Amino acid sequence: QVQLVESGGGLVQTGGSLRLSCAASGRTFSTYTMGWFRQAPGKEREFVAAISWNGGDTYYARSVKGRFTISRDNAKNTVYLQMNTLKAEDTAVYSCAATSVGLGSNVERTIVYNYWGQGTQVTVSS
Repeated sequence: QVQLVESGGGLVQTGGSLRLSCAASGRTFSTYTMGWFRQAPGKEREFVAAISWNGGDTYYARSVKGRFTISRDNAKNTVYLQMNTLKAEDTAVYSCAATSVGLGSNVERTIVYNYWGQGTQVTVSS
């Protein structure tokens, strides 16, 4: 069992930055591939980024590649999402998730994730 709690969301102006954190409970955190997803009002949840169990590999949605960086610290049971050059269309509730599948196994699909956090709101004002 893994419990995930996100933090770091807030209101930021266009072009600004935020860093989201996702703290995990449980001793097996380091064995999971971790992902970030987001959901804007009236839209489906969409994949943002994922990172392998040891942090050696990452994968990004085209819409955020070059602006967002996912990282993890297994000693702290935490995964991060550094978001730079934010745009209004980045406004959404951001959630982290954990999966036991490897990074190459359709990690952009919500169905492969076993555990989800409650989410944190990110609002980018123009």
